[in-house]
Formats: sequence, structure tokens, C-alpha cells
Amino acid sequence: MSTPTVAVAECIVPNNHLMPGLLGNRDEHLRVIEQAFPNSTISVQGNKITAAGPDAVRIARLFDELVLVLQSGQRLNTIKVGRTVEMMRDDVSPSEVLNAEVVKSKMGQTIRPNTAGQKRYCDAIARSTITFGIGPAGTGKSYLAVAMAVQALQSRQVSRIILTRPAVEAGERLGFLPGDLMAKVDPYLRPLYDALFDLQGGETAQRNIERGVIEVAPLAFMRGRTLNDAYIILDEAQNTSPEQMKMFLTRVGFGSKAVVTGDITQVDVPGGRSGLSGIEQILDGVEGISFVHLTKRDVVRHKIVADIIDAYERAEEAKSAR
Repeated sequence: MSTPTVAVAECIVPNNHLMPGLLGNRDEHLRVIEQAFPNSTISVQGNKITAAGPDAVRIARLFDELVLVLQSGQRLNTIKVGRTVEMMRDDVSPSEVLNAEVVKSKMGQTIRPNTAGQKRYCDAIARSTITFGIGPAGTGKSYLAVAMAVQALQSRQVSRIILTRPAVEAGERLGFLPGDLMAKVDPYLRPLYDALFDLQGGETAQRNIERGVIEVAPLAFMRGRTLNDAYIILDEAQNTSPEQMKMFLTRVGFGSKAVVTGDITQVDVPGGRSGLSGIEQILDGVEGISFVHLTKRDVVRHKIVADIIDAYERAEEAKSAR
């Protein structure tokens, strides 16, 4: 009786100095990969990594991809290695995702997508006139949209950036807040300010706002306008009404690009009539519009955020099953 053949594959790391970053402190990166592929074995000898078992070829390719990431100047950590494992299982090239560059921040940090979903999102924004990024908190919807806008402004694809979101009251009445209208809606726009200041630096962003190169305003200020040669971002779109959504989408003028972000599970609009609900069916077949759905696998905040989203999803499924 013949013995079954065990698949074996190798990764030869081109430079020994890459090995510590590849395997991690006390081999912590290696442990993550071993736990992800429990039916295969991995051995390391010098700069040669050998995998044996049903996932041998995939594991060797994974190490090849991680080497490419290291050679681009990036550092690995256990979270990033875990994400690369998920990408390989989906037949997505981790190096293609993690080596993609969106823009450099004021501090010189290169902003990149961290997941396959974020890469699809950035690619959709680049090729489409209007892109909808729909998904839970922590998936980078707003931050990446602002980063793409800053890149477009820097490369002179557009002459201005317009950031807007609906000012929906959630527990507190706007009328009781001090100040004029802009002071009252400023808390709603703060996340967009934060992303902008992080990417451009406080002084540059403030100067661009004062010059009108960047406009941050509540959605109500968009009515009646035609926005040409602009990069327009509508954030928290789940809190628009259907009428507001139509109004916003018809503001897009010549040479402009729009990104609409939202989380359909966090609707605060009175009556629950969200302009984001059902919009994909309404716009189905319209050329130049893309929809990208991000999931808990695209969450790039603390792991507990993904766990919380997962817990809420299970609770909703249990409620629906009753």
C-alpha cells in the first residue's frame, strides 16, 4: 500500500536581514501563520522556510508576499500578518493591497489600504464618478475618502474639496447648543476635520479652509448649488432622507467626483427613512457609480471593535430567527 504524498513548498528569503521582521519577535508572526494553518507544518532553516501539508503552497506564497511587503519598507505586526492570511484565503495578493499608496500625510506617513476591502474601495473611488462606501464603524470609509480627496487636490485633478454630512440630532437639541449655525453643526463635522488635519497638517488645512480650497459644511448648504471641478464627500449618509440624498447626488458637476459613506445599521434620521436604504437598487445600472460594501473584516481599529460588531450581528440574527 503506497504512502500518500505530502505537498511540500518552499520560500527562499533573499536577504537574511529580513528574517527577524518576517518571523517577528520570538517568532510571533510565525505562530500566527501556524495557528491559521493547523493541518500543515512550517520549518525554518537559515533563510529557507519549508511548509508541508495541504496548505503548503499557499503558506509558501504567503511568506513570499510578506517578503515583498518588507522590501517596500513596511514593518509587520501580528495584526497585519493576520490580515494577510485572510487575503490569501480569498486569493487576494497581500503585497498588492498593502503596497498600494493613497497619499503621504503631512508627517510623511504613507496612507495605504489595510485590507482587501479597503483596496477595492480606493480602486472604485479612482475609477468612478460617484462611489458609495457602505460598512460598519472603523472600516476607514471616511478617512480613506478624505485621503483620496487630498491626493486629488495635490495632483490638481480637482481645484477644491467639499466635505459635508447631515446634522442630525441624536439625543441633544441643536437649539440648546451655544453659537451660530456653524458652531452648532461643528461637532457633526469634527470627524472630517480630524481626518483633514491629520493628512494636511493643522496650518495647511486651516489655510485651505480660509481660502475656500476646502469647504466643510452641513448638507443643507448644498441645496441649489452645482459643484464643478470638486471632490465632494458626503459622510454619515445613512442619516440623510431620500429627498436629501437625491438633492446631493444631483449637485455633482463637470470635472467632479463624489464619495458617499455610511453605515446602514446606525440610522438616526427621524422616522428611519434613510436615503441610503435601497439606493443601490435605485441606481442599479447607472454608469459611473460604484458600490463597495465593507465588513467587520475591514475594521482597522482595536480588535474589540470587530468583536462588538460581530456580537451585534449575532443578536440581530437571533432576533430575526424568533
